[in-house]
Amino acid sequence: MTDPAIVVRNLSKTYGSGDRAVRALDHVSLSIEPGTVFGLLGPNGAGKTTLIKALTGITDITEGDASVAGFDIRRNPREAKARIGWVAAEVILDDDFTARENLWLQAKLQSLTNWESRADDLLQYFSLKDRADDKVSHFSTGMRKKLEIALALLHQPRVIFMDEPTIGLDVSTRRMLWDIVTQVHKEFQVTVLLTTHYIEEADALCDRVAIIDHGRILAEGTPSELKARVKADIVQLETSETLDPAVLAAIPGVQEARAQGNDWLIRVASSEGFLPQLFRTVRTDAIRRISVEKPSLETVFLEVTGRRIGEEEPMRDVRKFYMQMARARR
Repeated sequence: MTDPAIVVRNLSKTYGSGDRAVRALDHVSLSIEPGTVFGLLGPNGAGKTTLIKALTGITDITEGDASVAGFDIRRNPREAKARIGWVAAEVILDDDFTARENLWLQAKLQSLTNWESRADDLLQYFSLKDRADDKVSHFSTGMRKKLEIALALLHQPRVIFMDEPTIGLDVSTRRMLWDIVTQVHKEFQVTVLLTTHYIEEADALCDRVAIIDHGRILAEGTPSELKARVKADIVQLETSETLDPAVLAAIPGVQEARAQGNDWLIRVASSEGFLPQLFRTVRTDAIRRISVEKPSLETVFLEVTGRRIGEEEPMRDVRKFYMQMARARR
């Protein structure tokens, strides 16, 4: 059997000490098979980036241990790092350099030799060959992302970490990047650990997904396996008047009904059976809005955390704001 590409055992990370101690990761355990796309799905502040920093040796591990590409990240950090590529959410390119010069700089930083033919192949693969000697400042967002992935692949890593790679991108560029991620891990035979807070991204790209929140892994499986654990439909209801919770709970098929004022989140065995009963129980003119969700990764997240992803994130794209400000100052 092939050894896992990434192994994490009871890994914890605590910042600070005493009363000011903050546990960013809380006994996380994962085993990621080689050649797969594994997703870490969670809101900002869930611990996704901290885990990547721990796996790349950027931050120390407080408890537990981890290995990447067969090398213990604490005992053999150099060997592990030599087999890791990283695509960050933040811009890592030098705008004053050409595409080829950015690859040259990456090669120098990693002490690579005979890298030129590899760079040419990557530029060709990502359709950047004809722009290789153009400054990156003239590149579109999609071209920049392609070049960033080319940099991550230059030293032929076995594992690539992609930390929120599509944050702040428009829909068309995000879809393009999805296609690239799907192709790259097969073409270059790398394992991809992808962090995201986009539900549809995890569903579309990942062979397996782990839901992380407050530094803990709350659920893990294939997207299909995770959806199968939610044996209910979610009905969102907004009314113009206050309802008695007991009235809703008495409707056949209702598993749970939670209220925030006149907004209701209702778990039901079958929305098709519940809705006719609801309309017979509640006056239709008192219903302002109603929607139904079938099992999805969104409902799985709701199931295991008790809230929707992004519910407490008024500035979820704060990094996009800072990236835009940084570019504006140039």
